[in-house]
Amino acid sequence: MINHVAQATQSQKEQTERLIDALLVSITEALVKGEKVDLRGFGSFQVSGKKARQGRNPRTGETITIAARHVAVFKPSKELSGRLNGTPDDGADGAEAGGLSTDIVAQPQQGSEKVHGDKIDI
Repeated sequence: MINHVAQATQSQKEQTERLIDALLVSITEALVKGEKVDLRGFGSFQVSGKKARQGRNPRTGETITIAARHVAVFKPSKELSGRLNGTPDDGADGAEAGGLSTDIVAQPQQGSEKVHGDKIDI
């Protein structure tokens, strides 16, 4: 991502890396405070609470209690969902204004089907 953004903005890789790191730190800090982070035309991040629940150890079959926790969730914008699925995005043309191609529809990568419990290699 850093290489792509540096090339697109014609800036140095080190400067781009610092900017992206600062952006991610800002998003993380806002989520830690319980704030919602909206990235217009992309989507939003927010913290959701998961209640404690009963689970089962798959190895032993023993019933265990899974503790309550907070998780970060992402909700894509209508524009992003439309671009991924090749459907109109309600007349918003912000993607074209930003220099992004809108004639390409996202295709899943081979082997990208996620099954609950699988690890994803990046």
